Amino acid sequence: MQRHRTRAAILSTLFMGLGQIYNRQFIKGLIFVAVEALALIYFIQNLGRAMWGMATLGDTPSHLQKVKGIAKMVPGDHSIYILIQSLITLLFLLVVLIAWYMNIRDAYKAGAEREAGKSANSFRQTIRYILDYKFAQTFLVLPGIGILFFTIMPIIFMIMLAFTNYSAPNHLPPAKLVDWVGFETFRNLLVLKTWSHTFYGVLTWTIIWAVLSTVTTYFGGLLVALLVSQKGIRFKGMWRVILIVPYAVPQLISLLLMRNLFNGQFGPINQYLGFFGLNGLPWLTDPFWAKVTVIIVNMWVGIPVSMLLIMGVLTTIPRDMYEAAEVDGASAYQKFRIVTLPMVLFSTAPTLIAQFAGNINNFNAIFLLTGGNPVKGDYQYAGSTDLLVTWLYKLTLDQNKNNMASAIGIIIFVIVASFSLYNYRRTKSFKEEDMIQ
Repeated sequence: MQRHRTRAAILSTLFMGLGQIYNRQFIKGLIFVAVEALALIYFIQNLGRAMWGMATLGDTPSHLQKVKGIAKMVPGDHSIYILIQSLITLLFLLVVLIAWYMNIRDAYKAGAEREAGKSANSFRQTIRYILDYKFAQTFLVLPGIGILFFTIMPIIFMIMLAFTNYSAPNHLPPAKLVDWVGFETFRNLLVLKTWSHTFYGVLTWTIIWAVLSTVTTYFGGLLVALLVSQKGIRFKGMWRVILIVPYAVPQLISLLLMRNLFNGQFGPINQYLGFFGLNGLPWLTDPFWAKVTVIIVNMWVGIPVSMLLIMGVLTTIPRDMYEAAEVDGASAYQKFRIVTLPMVLFSTAPTLIAQFAGNINNFNAIFLLTGGNPVKGDYQYAGSTDLLVTWLYKLTLDQNKNNMASAIGIIIFVIVASFSLYNYRRTKSFKEEDMIQ
C-alpha cells in the first residue's frame, strides 16, 4: 500500500510542510510552513502588481499639476523600476515553486520509508545527513540564488529591453512611459536605413577586427616563441622577460601611452618619421590609418600572451618526433609544418577560439585608444573604429538608446555563442583527446 507517501505528497501539495508534519518530522515541517507563510504574505502584496507591471509597464507618467496655483510634480509610474520589481517577484516565485516541488518530493520519500517500516529521520539526523552526504549540493544553493538574481536576472532584463521603446527623448522615464513594441527594435536595426547602414558597417569592421587581431597576435606569438626557443639563442630568460613586459604593464596604461605616441600633431612617432624626411601619418584621425593603428597596438599588447601559451606547448612536443623527421631528411620548414604547427594548433585551438570571441568584445583596445573615432558622418552615434560593443556603450550611456543597445547586445551574444559552439564542436582538441598520449 502507498497510503502514507500519497497522503504526505497531497498534504505537502496543499501547503508546504504538512506532509513532513504528517510523517512526524515536526521541525522540518514547521520550517516549510513558515517559508510558505512568508511567501504567501509577500506574493499577496506583490504578485498582482508584478503581473500588471509586466503586462503594462505602468499607465501614469509623472506630470505637473497645479495645487493652489503652484505647479507641483506628481510622481507617476516609472516603467523601468516596475519592470525590475516585477522581474524580481517572478524570479522569487520560481524559487518558491522549486522549494515547493522539493518539499513534495521530500514528503513522498519520507512516506515511502514509513511504509517500509522505517522511522522518518529526526531534524538532527536530517542535518547530519546533509553535512555528511549533501553538503556540496546544499552549499551551492546560496551561490545559485546569487547567480539567478545578480547574473541571470540582468540578462533577462536586458533581453526584455530590446522589445520595448525605452529610448530618449520620447520614452525616457519618469516623465514618459515605456511600452512593449515586439520586434520593432530589431526591424529598425536591421532594415531601417538610418540604423541598418550603421549596424552593417560596424558589424563588418567588428568581424574584420576580430579576425585580424586574432591572427596577428596568435601567429606573432608563435613566431616570437619559435625564435626564442631556437638552440642558438643565448640569454633566453632575459628575452622572455623583455618580451613579456607589455603584458605585465596594465593594459590601461599601455593603451593610453600608445594613444599619445600615435598622436598626429605632437606624437613621438610622427616626430621620428620627420627626422628621416618622411611625412607624419594621421594615425588616429584618418579612418583607414586609425584601423591600422588599433591592429598594431593590439599586436603589441596581445603577442606576449600568445607567446607564453605557445612556449609552454613547445616544451611538451616529444623530441623523438623531430629526430624521426630528421632521419627522414625533413628540412626545418618541413619539421615546422608537419610536427610543430599541428601540435601547437591541437593544444591551443580552444584558446584561439576564445581569443576570437574575446576580440569581438574587446572594449578596452578600441575605447581607450581611439574612442571609436574618427567620426563617420553617415553613422548613427558611431565612429569609424567602433565595434558593436563600443557602439552599444555609446548608445546606452551617451544617447540613452537603451532598447537599441539591448538588441545589439543580443546580436553580439548570438554571434559569439554560435561561433564558439560550432568551432568547439569541430576542433580536434575535443574529438581526439588521446592524440598526445
